[in-house]
Formats: sequence, C-alpha cells, structure tokens
Amino acid sequence: MTDPLAEVVGLLRPGVRHTKVVGAAGQWGVRRAETGEPSYCAVLEGTCRLALDDVEPVVLEAGDFVLIPAAWDFAMSSLRPPPARDFDRPPTVIAPGVVRQGDPAAEPDVRFIIGHCVFGSPDAALLVSLLPRIVHVRGEPRLATLVQLVGDESRAQRPARDVIMARLLEVLLIEALRSNAAAGTATPPGLMRALADPRLASALRAMHAAPARPWTVVELAREAALSRSAFFTRFSDAVGMAPMAYLLAWRMALAKELLRGGACGIAEVAERVGYSSASTFSVAFTRYVGVPPARYGRERGRERDDSAALAA
Repeated sequence: MTDPLAEVVGLLRPGVRHTKVVGAAGQWGVRRAETGEPSYCAVLEGTCRLALDDVEPVVLEAGDFVLIPAAWDFAMSSLRPPPARDFDRPPTVIAPGVVRQGDPAAEPDVRFIIGHCVFGSPDAALLVSLLPRIVHVRGEPRLATLVQLVGDESRAQRPARDVIMARLLEVLLIEALRSNAAAGTATPPGLMRALADPRLASALRAMHAAPARPWTVVELAREAALSRSAFFTRFSDAVGMAPMAYLLAWRMALAKELLRGGACGIAEVAERVGYSSASTFSVAFTRYVGVPPARYGRERGRERDDSAALAA
C-alpha cells in the first residue's frame, strides 16, 4: 500500500548543500541564523549541546542523530558554552570538508558530521509543516552510516553524484523520521503523529493511494473505523488541519509536481488529482495557488530548463 511518509519525503526533493566533519575541543560555540534550510547532525564521539530558538537545549551523545527540517536560529556548543563573544570564531580548516572548533592544539573531545540540505519542492513549506520541528534519534547506528555516505558522496566527483545524494538523503530522512516515531517520542501535530495512530494511518494511506477518488469525511472515517465526528476531531488534532484541507493540500502538491514536470496536459492533471474537468481544476488551482495552472507550468518549466542549463 502507498506510504504517505515516503511520498512526502520524495516530493520534497532533498539535495545536499554542504556537509562537513567537525572536531571540537575545550570551550567552543557556533551560532547560526539560517533561512529555514533543513539541517542534520550525527555525533560520532563525545558530547555537545544543541540549542534551538524555541526548544529546550538538548545534550547530544555519541550515536545521536538530529534532524531539523527547517532550521532557523540554533547553536551548537560544548556542554559548558563559552561567553557570547567567543561564539562564531572561525574554525580551523584541517582538510576539505574537515574543520576544528575550539582549541586547535588539543585532541578533540567531540566529533560530529553536520550537513545542510535544500528541498527542491515548490511546496516545501507545506510538506515541512507536516514534519516534527526537531527529530532526535538515539542508538541507531544506521543513521550515522547514512550520513557518512552522504558526506563521502558530496565530496566525490563520481558519475551520477547528485542522483545518488538525493536518494541517500531520502533514505536518511525516512529512516530518521520512522526511528523517531518508533521510539515513541512525543511529536507535535503533523504527519508523524497521525501515522503513529493505526486508525488515522489507514485513512491517510487510502487517501494517498487514491488521491483522485471523490473522498468524503464519512468515507475516510470508514477507512479509519471511526465515527464521522470522532475521525474529524482525531485527524484534525493529530495532523493540525482538517481531513478535507489535508486532501486539498496534497492534491495541489501533486498537481504542482505534474505541471512542473511538463509531461501532462491540464486535463490529465485534473483527472489525476480528482477533478471532473480541466475548467473545474483550473478554478480550484488558481484559487489555491494564486496563478492559473497553465501559467504555473510555463513558469516552472522555464525555471527547470534554466537550472538544467546552469548544471550543464
């Protein structure tokens, strides 16, 4: 059956911006004011401290993995942070992709791999809103292995490098998210909380398996083996939006992806996302996105062609 988590991660189209291995000794600290980029960290040895702008500081240990789907203000430091004036001192570059923080003459007491990604989806904000604010997984060595593979591939110049990195990142994100859910960690409203509920998961899988079906709340409640009112409340609380709002958002995300690819005409896109005619779809798409689907497809097609030309 369709896997909503895999579909969401696949639609995000993750890519690597950069990755590096960091060794640190003594008192050290790095603060970043990012632009919402996804970031991840795998601790190889030792301990350090992670602080986000709206989350309690977390002590990270060897074997820990952290994923922040949209990183804004955050800081990493030694367990006893240095004075504010000593944050953001330039690191010492040891080798390409390898840096040192803190005392460069001392043996590192913590080593970690850190990376920043980019999500290529035009619906990245919507999709990220369905994920936890922070994912912290402990005791999953496979995640550190995946991060190492991503780092190695990012520094190599082998054929199909970008394709390999994109696939590795998809696996890494899915593994991190499902490991977090399996650990029973409390998560805020979003896709992971809903998928952890077997009844809501049944409705979500049915919705993703057949997005073109004319679903109603009653039919989705039947998939979840719940009454209409119980399903509506439970779904809205878990996901953070009502069932029909989620279905509309998912259909429009799929429509954007199809239009961006340029392989489907408006009528085919309309049929594949559940609209009876191209005109009905065009009205709904324009209301939701702000531009007609034909114009959206042309503009995104030009952006795709420009990106391909730059890459060449």
